Amino acid sequence: MNIVDYVESQMEDFKTTKFNLVDSLVLSQFVYIHFDKVLPGIADNREPVRIGDLLKAEHIPHMLYNVRDPKSNHRLLIALGMSPRFRNIRMCCYSDSLDITLQKQFAAVTYLLDDKTAYVAYRGTDATIVGWKEDFNMAFISPVPAQQEGVSYLNAVAERFPHALIVGGHSKGGNIAVYSAMECHQAVQDRIVGIYSHDGPGFRDEIFTREKYVSIKTRIQKTLPQSSLVGMLLQHQEDYIVVESNKFGIMQHDPFSWVVNKGDFQYTQSITGGAEHINNVINQWLSSLEDEKRELFVTTLYSVFKSMGVVNFSDLTEDWRKKVVIAMETVKGIDVETKRFVFDTIISLLSLYVKNLRFSLFNVDE
Repeated sequence: MNIVDYVESQMEDFKTTKFNLVDSLVLSQFVYIHFDKVLPGIADNREPVRIGDLLKAEHIPHMLYNVRDPKSNHRLLIALGMSPRFRNIRMCCYSDSLDITLQKQFAAVTYLLDDKTAYVAYRGTDATIVGWKEDFNMAFISPVPAQQEGVSYLNAVAERFPHALIVGGHSKGGNIAVYSAMECHQAVQDRIVGIYSHDGPGFRDEIFTREKYVSIKTRIQKTLPQSSLVGMLLQHQEDYIVVESNKFGIMQHDPFSWVVNKGDFQYTQSITGGAEHINNVINQWLSSLEDEKRELFVTTLYSVFKSMGVVNFSDLTEDWRKKVVIAMETVKGIDVETKRFVFDTIISLLSLYVKNLRFSLFNVDE
């Protein structure tokens, strides 16, 4: 069972069965859909719209345009609109902005679960190389513009509605949720009853020592899939629980792959050894670098993936020997340390997909 099956099977409202981790992931996934033509914006005083009222055929093509996995998202939309648990949730304050100059991509929506509680959901990134680069930057360079807009958005919603607040998101959205809860007005923070980060990247060490973080720490619930390569970025201080997935490697970042059982996630004890190894290597090395050097690594790694024709991480397995040769050409002229670590990262990623890899033939010191 996945989150769509969960929505289709849940018949009890939130008064009967409390809001939970699976509900949070469902609403975090739903914000990936485009709502600009059907919901009031953040500065719009129109009445919120019931999820059940979104099921209009003329709007669905736009809502699903260029959305990753449109089939699953369409099924989720239909399931939510029909569900006695979700269909009466009202949605509003939709915000979606892209600023290429600032490298900012931001989207959020507010769900009024009932007359007393609102869930603020931030959109994240998918399992593409571009998305991973964005998660990298967010984890190691803070604040980024999307985080700052997340704070402004939360303060604006809190000013408009007197409700108790829950904040959450998947991937980048989970990071923004934690950051926004930490940096919002104190009066707003006092109203936050839950913070959910679903495979969201972490923060640099200095963030965790701030009083603002300490004050919200016990309200944070972080979930990761078994082979997390996003949520484990800078995973030093946040407690987390691990969820089983029916996909492999980085593709476990996909919320539709997370396994649900009897109204809750199917949990496992820890992330896989391969994922733990690569995350330890990346975190330890990048945490030791100055910002300029760290940015060089992220930019170089992204350029290498781009030269290899890799869009999704699963593309690494296609003719990977040829891709490695292309990568070696791409990093010519880069200093030896950065070059070596770029290759260590690529090899570690490949090892999650291709068993028994041996790269002894390649000399990256040249």
